[in-house]
Amino acid sequence: MSGPRPARLSMQQRPPGRAVGGAMGWGAALRVLADMDGVLADFEAGVLRAFLARFPGEPRAGLAGRRGWLPKEQHQAKIPLCHAKIVSVYESPGFFLGLDPIPGAIEAMKEMIQMKDTEVFICTSPLRKYEPCIPEKYKWVEKHLGPEFVDRLILTRDKTIVSADLLFDDKDTIQGVEPNPSWEHILFTCCHNKHLELKPPHRRLQSWADDWRAILESKRRK
Repeated sequence: MSGPRPARLSMQQRPPGRAVGGAMGWGAALRVLADMDGVLADFEAGVLRAFLARFPGEPRAGLAGRRGWLPKEQHQAKIPLCHAKIVSVYESPGFFLGLDPIPGAIEAMKEMIQMKDTEVFICTSPLRKYEPCIPEKYKWVEKHLGPEFVDRLILTRDKTIVSADLLFDDKDTIQGVEPNPSWEHILFTCCHNKHLELKPPHRRLQSWADDWRAILESKRRK
């Protein structure tokens, strides 16, 4: 027989801007989440490269003109009957494992995990058609970041339920069952979101060459 359930905090009792169990304020370490596709792995370039290889004569929307988070939707709007071909590209075996790292991403993650009082995790949403996507994501992490990060890979369709202080993600709007996620969303610049103008207090990281360290330190001071 189980013991009494722990009391659950109401939304009014929770620290502002944090879900239950948020890292800062409940522990010493700053907890950082980094999305995978578009932040660590170059998903957009991989889609375009594989599409050109598989359908060399097909019309396409280039990276410079990308708008909106899902490439299949933009291609479908501009080029009828292209939707299924785009999907077939990133559902193919070897696609996720073959993605190139975003410039500076590997170095940033390896430096970040060595920082004092810092917990670093990769938080990524797998495709609903989860094979071969999920095993290839694990293999990609092991290949480029090593076994230490394999244990720090979180796969979820809803990132709002993951407790952290920062989330670096290229998706401009992240919604889920938790209306007030614990993390601050830092928009990572990608071809599909660079045209968006963010209003304060929302923040953007232009690339891993940008000062991501300052973002972490600003969060520690709060």
